[in-house]
Amino acid sequence: MTKRKFGLGLSLMLAAGTMLAACGSDEDTSTDTTTGGEGEGTEESSDFSVAMVTDVGGVDDKSFNQSAWEGLQRFGEDNGLEEGDGGYAYLQSQSDADYNTNLNNLIRRDFDVVFGIGFLMEGAVAEIAAQQPDAQIAIIDAVVEADNVASVLFKEQEGAFLAGVAAALMTETGKVGFVGGMDIPVIERFEAGFLAGVEAANPDVEVDVQYTGAFDKAELGKTTANRMYQGGADIIFHAAGGTGNGVFTEAKERKEADADANVWVIGVDSDQYDEGQVGDTNITLTSVLKRVDNAVYNISEQAMNGEFPGGETVVYGLADDGIDLADSRGAIPEDIMTQIEEFKQQIVDGEITVPETVE
Repeated sequence: MTKRKFGLGLSLMLAAGTMLAACGSDEDTSTDTTTGGEGEGTEESSDFSVAMVTDVGGVDDKSFNQSAWEGLQRFGEDNGLEEGDGGYAYLQSQSDADYNTNLNNLIRRDFDVVFGIGFLMEGAVAEIAAQQPDAQIAIIDAVVEADNVASVLFKEQEGAFLAGVAAALMTETGKVGFVGGMDIPVIERFEAGFLAGVEAANPDVEVDVQYTGAFDKAELGKTTANRMYQGGADIIFHAAGGTGNGVFTEAKERKEADADANVWVIGVDSDQYDEGQVGDTNITLTSVLKRVDNAVYNISEQAMNGEFPGGETVVYGLADDGIDLADSRGAIPEDIMTQIEEFKQQIVDGEITVPETVE
């Protein structure tokens, strides 16, 4: 297999298996309070175990980390694993200082695969991979150039492009917003795609772009959204993890205060429709789906079968069903959905190449 592969299907997702040695401090400042989920399970349990470390957004961020944990839960339940040591688990990072500690904690507990969830964990994974050359780790949303690390990326810009098309065709004020978390490459891909989609659908639409500098500050998302709505934006796309919860809070409060208020939010990573419920209505226009859950599930499944393509990177996009838009539940009219689907097909066919960076 080559060092870098693009455009593979989810069924060929990278695998990572590990028996990692312990290193680092014994102090554990993390949270280890996992919760179960729905799943059929198998009749016989496996002796395989898998765990993950969240970034600072937390496991219940209604977004990226939560999607990863749902994939891990589903894998565990489908394979008869119990939550906890010897099965499946997570550790939640309260700050970036917890990354190394949490990874080392799971290593000492003999999990066969340990996931680092998110770009922010790149340094910690790289450090441990260098210290433990026989260890095998999977990292989501970052590339660690090491033979014992499998890296997974997504073409966020492609899903964000479709969100931009939806926003440009649905806005009534001619102004929409983008709220980013930290200014890092993965969020820039969201921004670049969103801007390109708006431009392609209606170049006259203005886009207000703001970064909050955090993924775990809902209050910053709320105040940023307040300024955008006050400034005339009627649709806001957030790529800010837990900070984006504040965007939903602001939009819902406005809708509760005025049932006729024209305010919408486009969610990210997971289908965030439930986050937009306001009485009998909903302010979630759609969500950019990033199938981290499937990535985690399939990597775990491949690793359980004894495979580990260390040193490789796979990137998933629209053509691989790794990125998509969530069902709008009728919020987006059929004629606009048709136009969005036409843009989607052009991306899949290679007729449109969505930029990864803002220029």
